[in-house]
Amino acid sequence: MNTNTSTVSAPSSIDTPPHPLFKPLFLGVVIAALIYIGIELAADLASAPPLTFLPFLMLGLALLIALGFEFVNGFHDTANAVATVIYTNALPAPAAVVLSGVANFTGVMLASGAVAYGILALLPVELILNVGSSQGFAMVFALLLAAIIWNLGTWALGIPASSSHTMIGSIIGVGLMNQILAPAGIASSSVDWGQALKVGKALLFSPLLGFAVAGILFLLSKLLFARKPEMFEPPVGKEPPPFWIRILLVLSCAGVSFFHGSNDGQKGMGLIMLILIGIVPMAYSLNKTMDATQVQAFAALSEKTAVILSPTTPTIDLTKSRDVLTRYLQDHKVTPEVLPAISVVATDVSHAVAHYGTFDKVPADATRNLRNDMYLASASMKRLDKDNALPAMTADQKEVIKANGQSLDHTTQFIPTWVKVAVALALGLGTMVGWKRIVVTVGEKIGNTPLNYGQGLAAQLSTMAMIGVADKFGLPVSTTHVLNGSVAGTMTANRSGLQWSTVRSILSAWVLTLPVAITLSATLYWIFVQFV
Repeated sequence: MNTNTSTVSAPSSIDTPPHPLFKPLFLGVVIAALIYIGIELAADLASAPPLTFLPFLMLGLALLIALGFEFVNGFHDTANAVATVIYTNALPAPAAVVLSGVANFTGVMLASGAVAYGILALLPVELILNVGSSQGFAMVFALLLAAIIWNLGTWALGIPASSSHTMIGSIIGVGLMNQILAPAGIASSSVDWGQALKVGKALLFSPLLGFAVAGILFLLSKLLFARKPEMFEPPVGKEPPPFWIRILLVLSCAGVSFFHGSNDGQKGMGLIMLILIGIVPMAYSLNKTMDATQVQAFAALSEKTAVILSPTTPTIDLTKSRDVLTRYLQDHKVTPEVLPAISVVATDVSHAVAHYGTFDKVPADATRNLRNDMYLASASMKRLDKDNALPAMTADQKEVIKANGQSLDHTTQFIPTWVKVAVALALGLGTMVGWKRIVVTVGEKIGNTPLNYGQGLAAQLSTMAMIGVADKFGLPVSTTHVLNGSVAGTMTANRSGLQWSTVRSILSAWVLTLPVAITLSATLYWIFVQFV
C-alpha cells in the first residue's frame, strides 16, 4: 500500500464566510430555543416542591456540565457528520451546519431513548437507585468532566477521537472506583461487564464494518457511474460538484446527521435525565404525560406479571424483596428468592399506581421509591431474560411479560422535549465552533489524495447504514470512528493510499481513550467522594 504522506491542498470553500444574515438568524434560533427550554424547565420545577438554594445550584451546575459534554461532542462526532459535504463543496459550512442541526434535531426528537438508557445500564445499580445522594452527584460530575477533558484535548490536537468511546470509559472508571471504595462487608457493584462487552463490540466492529461497506459501495459506484467520470474527481477551489452529485451528497449528509441524533445524541440525554431524577424526582421520575387509562392499564399488567412469576403468595416482604433484587443486579446470581421478589415488587407497584390513578397524583415522598421499584422490576426481568432464567410460560403469559416490560420502559425511560432541544442546540453550537479541524482531517489527512465526490458519498452512506442498524438494536456507536473507517475504506478501494501518520494518530487515540477515560473518571470520582 502507498505510504506516501504528502500534503494535499484544502478546497478554499472551507474558508468561505457565511451569508451576512446567517449569524443574526442563527442567534435568533438559539435565543428562541433557550427561551423555550427556560419556560419548560420552569413549568416542570413549578410542579415540584420548591428547591432550596443548594439543590438549585447543583441542578444548574450539573445541567451546564452535561450540556458542555454535548457541546464538546459537537466538535467531534457531529463535525464528522458534515465533514464530507463541506469538504466536497456540496454545501458551504454554515448551510451544512444548519442542515446537520435540523437533521440531528429530528433524529433526537424521534429517538426512542433506548441508547440513552442503555448507556445508564452500565452504571452501578446502587448509584442509579441513589442518584440524588452525594455519591450519585460525585458519579455524574466525575464521568462528565473526565469525558470533556479528554474530548477537548484530542480536539485541540485535531485528532477525531470518539465521544462515545470516552463516555463508556468514564462510566467504567466510576464503576470500578465505586467498588474499590465500598466498605468491607457492604455489597456494591462495579460495572455490568456483560453490557459493557456488548457496547464494546459495537464500538469495535462498527468502524471495521464501515471500512468494508464503504469500500464495496465505492467500487460499486465506479461500476454504476463508469460513464460519469466527474463523480470521481476531487473538489476544485470553491466550485461545487455537478448538481446531481451535490443532491446525493446533501441527502446522505442529512441521513448521517439524522442517525447521529437518534443514536450518538442520546448519550448526554440519559445523563441529564439521571441528574433531573436525582434533584427533582417529583417532576421527572415518572412519565406524567400518560393519561389515566394508560396508567391503569400499566397497573393491571404489573398485577398479572406478579401472578405469572409467583402463582403462590410470596413469603418475603417488600423491604427484603428490594434487597434481593438489588443484590441480583449486582452479582447476577439467580437465587430462589429472585422471582418471588419481583412478584412482591410488581404487586406493590400495581397497588400504588391503581391507588393514585395518575402519576401526577403520586406524592413527593413516594415518587422516588415508586420509580426505584419500577427500575428494580424492569432491570431484573431483563437480566433474567438475558440469563435464560425466566420460568416456563405459555404464549399468552409471554405476551403479558413483554407488554409489562414495554409499559415499565414507557413509564420510566422517557425524555422531555426540552431536554432533546437542549441537547440538539448544544451539539449544533459545538459543531459551529469546532468543525474546521475535523473537516480538514477527514478530507485531507486520511488518504494521500483529496476526498473525491464518490468517496464522500460512499463514506456517508456506509456511516448512515452502520449507525441506523446500531440504533435499531439500541447500541451506541461512534460517528467519528465509523466515518473515519469508511473514508479509509474508500481510499483503500481507490488505491489512493493512506497517510499513516494520521492513521496512527487516530488508532492511538482509539487505543488510549478507554484507559485514559477510565483513569480520569476514577480519579475524579475518588476526589469528589472525599469532599461529600
